[in-house]
Amino acid sequence: MNMSTTFPMAASAARGIARLINSVVSNYLFRKVLKAAFTIFFVTSLTFFIIRLMPANPVDVYIQEMIAQYGMAYDEARNQAAALLAIDLSAPMYQQYFDYLGNLLHGNLGTSYRSKGTPAASIIVKFLPWTIFSVGVSLLISFTLGVVLGMLMAYWRESPLDHVLSAFASIMSSVPNYLVAMMLVVFLGVQWKLLPITAMRGSMSPGIQPGLRPHFIGDIFFHAALPIATYVLTTIGGWMLLMKSSTISTLEEDYVTVARARGLSDRRITTAYVGRNAALPLFTQLTISVGFIVGGSVLIESIFVYQGVGLLLINSINARDYPVMQGVFLVIATAVVLANLLADLLYSRLDPRIRITGGE
Repeated sequence: MNMSTTFPMAASAARGIARLINSVVSNYLFRKVLKAAFTIFFVTSLTFFIIRLMPANPVDVYIQEMIAQYGMAYDEARNQAAALLAIDLSAPMYQQYFDYLGNLLHGNLGTSYRSKGTPAASIIVKFLPWTIFSVGVSLLISFTLGVVLGMLMAYWRESPLDHVLSAFASIMSSVPNYLVAMMLVVFLGVQWKLLPITAMRGSMSPGIQPGLRPHFIGDIFFHAALPIATYVLTTIGGWMLLMKSSTISTLEEDYVTVARARGLSDRRITTAYVGRNAALPLFTQLTISVGFIVGGSVLIESIFVYQGVGLLLINSINARDYPVMQGVFLVIATAVVLANLLADLLYSRLDPRIRITGGE
């Protein structure tokens, strides 16, 4: 092969590679995934440095606990902390950071400072399912009830039912969830004594064996009842108002008018035309809400002493257990980013104009 044919072939191959790279970079899915990965990396790095800027470190916190609880001398408490924690916080910050990233690339979140020899990942995996269960069930209940009640408000707008439900939805969507949780404890548990608040602490009763049995299922719902009630009460209002607005907008569409002109029954129009199209925008919001399942439970689980990842995060912050804190924040960031990514992809699938605009 002579030089006159080698250069055109090489140039053609280079142009082909350039076109391939350009098509990949301009691809909507690739850009969204790349943005999501960068966001997770940025949040993880920012979290690493922020938690180390908190006042006191794991050793100082442990020493203060030993002195306050057991009356130890400072030197004795320091020696015990050094033997138990076995951590070196004197290393440069950048070295700790690169060590953390290296371990993270190998799927290692580190070892808990307080639970000696226990990987942080195993601790998170132990607590995470309870949060997913309680918040997931409440999200399903509040979304379903919100869609149904929102449609009723839209169909019977300006009626007494609409006014009552609208006032309820507006109030409940504006009240902080931790305030509702404290009111449930004060009134249902302390004032009226309707619920055994102390017995409902934790995620399940001591000694009960997990399994798909009515006794176990009833027990976990008993312990999760108050967190679920709090989540439902504080989120259902938003779904009701969103569904009402979406339904009213859908009822004004031309295809609904045509369906009525064709003589279709109200039930047929509601189920086949209005309900399906009105609920469509809510599904993207539901996808985003799924991402906040993990992070939205911190205060609620602390109030009810529910053994979920929110309570784990509070305890690890108080103890300055850096590996567990970093692991929980990583799980929260990943869940939120992936949920937003899924919502973007779902909405671009439903409305291709978003994907085309993004490509341009």
